[in-house]
Amino acid sequence: MTFTEQANRIFLQAIRDYHLTDHVDTPIRNPYDRESIDYSLYLKCWIDTVQWHLEDIIRDPHIDPADALAMKRRIDRSNQDRTDLVEDIDTYFRRLYSEVKPLPDARLNTESPAWAVDRLSILALKIWHMKEQTERTDVSEEHLQKCRAKLDVLLEQQVDLSTAIDQLLEDIAEGRKYMKVYRQMKMYNDPSTNPVLYAHGGKAKE
Repeated sequence: MTFTEQANRIFLQAIRDYHLTDHVDTPIRNPYDRESIDYSLYLKCWIDTVQWHLEDIIRDPHIDPADALAMKRRIDRSNQDRTDLVEDIDTYFRRLYSEVKPLPDARLNTESPAWAVDRLSILALKIWHMKEQTERTDVSEEHLQKCRAKLDVLLEQQVDLSTAIDQLLEDIAEGRKYMKVYRQMKMYNDPSTNPVLYAHGGKAKE
């Protein structure tokens, strides 16, 4: 089994598990060993799935403004958790290939493996929810046809992205490419670099 076959299987498992209750406050029950990459992949997709539904809810035109603000802050925290986890997954890859000596003509990839895996997780969510649209009985045939066409494109994109990730990992393992990871350094979450926060002593204004 390739890495992306494993990842796509775990992503689908996480999405299915979430939709057993389909509620953003459902406690996560990660079935994998905490030290394993499978654990990180499941957690990654669970975070993405919850955030997907938070993004739906916050767009309700009738949402109470106070609830919307609280949800926006929850989404911000989720984004930071997602970023931190992507960096953890990249740390896994760096350790996995730590003994590989890059070839003299090895090239640097445009993104790290984990950020490509991040896109693969989001793609699994797009496929799940677009498939839901193709199964609706309360919409026009035109809507169904458009969603079927979009689903076909998403499935093709999943194959292409999976192939590209597996090829990247193979290139790293063979020394043809090398990893170089930059931390995201999101300044707006840091009370020492966000001027709004440090103006209030490092705390967001209530």
